[in-house]
Amino acid sequence: MTTRIPKTDHAVVKKLRSALGNPAPTALAHSRARLSKWLTDEAPLIQWGEMSCPLGRLYAAVSGQGLCAVDFGRGEAEFLDRFDPRARLEKNPKSVERVMAQLSEYFAGKRSRFDLPVDLSTLTPFQKTVLEVTCRIAPGEVWTYHRVAEAMRRPRSSRPVGQALARNPVPIVIPCHRVVASDGALRGYSGGSGLKAKRWLLELEGALA
Repeated sequence: MTTRIPKTDHAVVKKLRSALGNPAPTALAHSRARLSKWLTDEAPLIQWGEMSCPLGRLYAAVSGQGLCAVDFGRGEAEFLDRFDPRARLEKNPKSVERVMAQLSEYFAGKRSRFDLPVDLSTLTPFQKTVLEVTCRIAPGEVWTYHRVAEAMRRPRSSRPVGQALARNPVPIVIPCHRVVASDGALRGYSGGSGLKAKRWLLELEGALA
């Protein structure tokens, strides 16, 4: 297990040194201990892991509330930079074993839906509703942005629906790849591999020949 120290830690230490001038080593150690205790007691813990999949290297992270991030087609540093800098980031493969097992089953064609708690606490109520509606789309089907908006009883919100889907923190698990434009175009996709991944996922599910 490795823990990534938040960027703010170094900034706070620098400010402490500036404010205190040249403090005694014991005083600085005490300040660091207090900061460390705050990080342990208050800073949110995000645990993450990685695996190989047909779309490249895939990363997943969980918070205390559930799965909070899935991404692929990006590097590790880019994946970790998405989180609140105040969070404690800990690489812990065991924490995401259930997530990775279900994703592996999905890629092998043995699973079409996921049974995982998901943390959408960073999203707005509108964005959460969009993703909740998107979860209704069955594997092998596609909906348009307009249809999602209509299901929300907001038929004029096709564009905001697309913007909300672009903020989906857990692609594949919440199947935003099953939403397309009214003319059938695939348009954008929140997964790191972009439209190539969206097409691949739809082909896997039988929505595209």
